[in-house]
Amino acid sequence: MSLLRSTSLVSRFSGKFPLTSARCTFSATGMETSAGADTDPTNNKSIAAEDVIPLSDGTIKEGKATILKETSKHVFYNPVQEFNRDLSILVLSVHAEDHFKQKQDKKLKEKKRNSASKENNESEATAEPIPDLEPGKSYEDGMIILEALAATGLRSIRYAKEVPGIKQIVANDLSPSAVESLKANIAYNKVEHLVSASHNDASMVMYLNRPPAPRFDVVDLDPYGCPSHFLDGAVQSVASGGLLMVTCTDMAVLAGNSPETCYSKYGAISLRNRCCYEMALRIALQCIESHANRYGRYITPLLSVSADFYIRTFVRIDSSPSVCKRSINKLSLVYQCVGCETLTLQPMGEFKSISEKNPNQMKTLLPHVPSVSETCPHCDMRYHLGGPIWNAPIHDKSFVSRLLDVVTAEDAAEKFGTCKRIEGMLSVVEEELEDIPLYYKLDRLSSLMGISTMPVLTFSSAILNAGYRLSQSHCKPSSFKTDAPQKFVWDVLRAWEKENPASEKRLKEGTVSAKLLSKAITHTVDFKMHPEANPDSRQRGKCRYQINPLKFWGPGIRSIANLQDGSIQEKQRRNQGKNAMKRKRTHTTGDAEDESKKLEESNV
Repeated sequence: MSLLRSTSLVSRFSGKFPLTSARCTFSATGMETSAGADTDPTNNKSIAAEDVIPLSDGTIKEGKATILKETSKHVFYNPVQEFNRDLSILVLSVHAEDHFKQKQDKKLKEKKRNSASKENNESEATAEPIPDLEPGKSYEDGMIILEALAATGLRSIRYAKEVPGIKQIVANDLSPSAVESLKANIAYNKVEHLVSASHNDASMVMYLNRPPAPRFDVVDLDPYGCPSHFLDGAVQSVASGGLLMVTCTDMAVLAGNSPETCYSKYGAISLRNRCCYEMALRIALQCIESHANRYGRYITPLLSVSADFYIRTFVRIDSSPSVCKRSINKLSLVYQCVGCETLTLQPMGEFKSISEKNPNQMKTLLPHVPSVSETCPHCDMRYHLGGPIWNAPIHDKSFVSRLLDVVTAEDAAEKFGTCKRIEGMLSVVEEELEDIPLYYKLDRLSSLMGISTMPVLTFSSAILNAGYRLSQSHCKPSSFKTDAPQKFVWDVLRAWEKENPASEKRLKEGTVSAKLLSKAITHTVDFKMHPEANPDSRQRGKCRYQINPLKFWGPGIRSIANLQDGSIQEKQRRNQGKNAMKRKRTHTTGDAEDESKKLEESNV
């Protein structure tokens, strides 16, 4: 569809400048918008921001960016995603330092190689200092960023104004109306020197930037729903050491409601359980790793979070066929008991060193399966099988610490509108046990055993007093990760039941509660308060778990701006409980028919 089918927004508001179609060219400097876009065809002068639309016509502000409300009303925009955008800006700002360090190291190696080739060279090659990076400036060695699904361009404009160390940003979208909105918003924010609009298929843009063409340093994928059909192009178009940022909003699929759909989209079977949010993260990571391995590449997760109605992963992409062979060791199948919901992980491969002289010489070993018996030892029920999932760490703790240093700075509140929430979530992430995949919820385990839920600090103390490790998960409150065997966890709950007896109604023969409580306690349980039971993030009162940010909040409506102007909220309000009302009307009609039949029979 040609971009010239409809009247351009620029000509609509300025009355004299037509908006030409954005065609993309690929060169050694990355993808650029061809000459003529957003310029006056008569005198070749750039369009002034004031000629596009005045402030009085309505704008939406977020961070340092401003988008035009009139141009964006038919383009997807969700204000609830501000946390997502703030977090992405924070990650990019820290990654920019790594990007420039990588560039400097590469230049230093080239200098040393060149100096070694010269016979009479007495001077030793030294690295150039990394320049002071500022937002809004273009750097020759800066990052080339692709926002593959840009919509209004708000994210790209915020990157241009708030992230230091950028060379160029390509804001791409397939929708003609989105590209019109992009161009108008770019001109209005005066970031034409950094951001260029692209009207193309997202996968095609990424495929055109595979070697031998120059790759992007950062690719940002934030689609409506599942991103899997973009991943093949994404893992090929990111430079080695570059950053891939992926959002998944199809949480119903990832959380176990449709395991067959999850397998077709992500190559893994999801399970319905209380740790479904972290399992969704690990399914997404194994999917990205699977796509990368096909091209001799692998991922290193820097940060993976579950927030609101979506998950967001930040992974570094590197190339090494030898490391790809070890990916089998990072994947596990998951056995879940259908009764007590105990989880058991089965690694899909193992590596063993075969040479003492060369520890890096490894041999692949296939695991002995199954790692569980036919029935669960705790409740005598059978298992469901899910996965494979990513079983390696989902965060880089050193990277998270650097993020916290930035977000706790004095000027952080001015940079990020969701600063307190980011600080709270990252604090919990930093405390998480990185070598323990998945988590349990204390209230759910208590419910399965039919007892009242004990205080979180009491439970934590019992685990820590036994010498095991424990942490919470950023995904949900009252969640816990521990290296304690599940048998000991059940013994802690049984010891609590001795002091707080379960209801007799929950102890009917054959129920899960009765089976769990029928087992004898085999461990010594100490409920004395442990000094490390209360984590630091909780003691300091951090905003660790966010409440609902808006009324009727959620992923929004596809391709329609969620501007919270009342019209969409009204529709969402009318739809609240719609299915329940239908069922109620059906039952009422059925009851009325039964009453009429009884009345007719009595009259006869």
